[in-house]
Amino acid sequence: MSFTLLSSPLQGFTDFRFRNALNKYFGGIDTYYSPYIRLNGKLVVKSSYERDLLPENNSSLEVIPQIITNDAEEFLFVAKYVQELGYKELNWNLGCPYPMVTKCGMGSGLISDSEKINAILDKVHSESDIIVSMKMRLGYDTTDEILNVLPILDTYPIKNIAIHARIGKQLYKGGVHLDAFQKCIDSTKHKLYYNGDITTVSKFREMQKRFPKIDNWMIGRGLISDPFLPSMIKNDTLEYPKNKMELFSDFHEKLYQGYSESLSGATHILLKMHHLWEYFSTTFSNPHKVAKNIKKAKSIRNYEETVKEVFKKG
Repeated sequence: MSFTLLSSPLQGFTDFRFRNALNKYFGGIDTYYSPYIRLNGKLVVKSSYERDLLPENNSSLEVIPQIITNDAEEFLFVAKYVQELGYKELNWNLGCPYPMVTKCGMGSGLISDSEKINAILDKVHSESDIIVSMKMRLGYDTTDEILNVLPILDTYPIKNIAIHARIGKQLYKGGVHLDAFQKCIDSTKHKLYYNGDITTVSKFREMQKRFPKIDNWMIGRGLISDPFLPSMIKNDTLEYPKNKMELFSDFHEKLYQGYSESLSGATHILLKMHHLWEYFSTTFSNPHKVAKNIKKAKSIRNYEETVKEVFKKG
């Protein structure tokens, strides 16, 4: 059965530099979702969001912009903005689990308010012709919250609903709720995408077997931890390429150069790279040691030397 792989957006990680580098050195992802646009009550799009979505920064990728909001006017404003850039679809994030988002009644903190979701979708579909898709969790407090929302979503021409099979208050801890995801499949007419814990080829095969009707699979943190994963899933292989370290090193160099040019000062560059290495380190034979050594690199020169050493040892 043919299937599609999608890159789930991760704030602070999967920006256009990451997407382009991943696409160039590894491939395997069919569609990328950009990290969400958040307006914070002002109808102004920040320049960092703008750069991330500019067509010239995404020329070889299929990208779908995303918004996080609990306000119909903000939704309409961003819909118009992305349409002017040439995008036809806007993904609505009802999945983000972080307290600074959920306590404002956004992301997974909005799932329990089905009336508000209905009101926003009603206004957006009345006043815009943007294609709307959704990214959700099963709920914030319980896995049943989504079941009150799905009948409302069924009344709108939603393109698809990607569901991360956790609840918001889990953040990324604990297991995914596969029975609850199956309930969603049984409770909606909409096309569902599966997201959550696809971290290895074996895990993907397991999920595929469990949900044979699902043909769109979203990879989030697994993609940053192991950028080889999408192409390995596509090629149905457990074998890494022979030039694994060389490819990874080239990918890192491309990212590092991009961030060195765009971020000001060593502190910002190192902070960015340290965050990435929290994920990258898991691909190496001694992840804990790799992460520790990278974190200890407090200057650009030390960082570059440490990275060289890490790739040499593999």
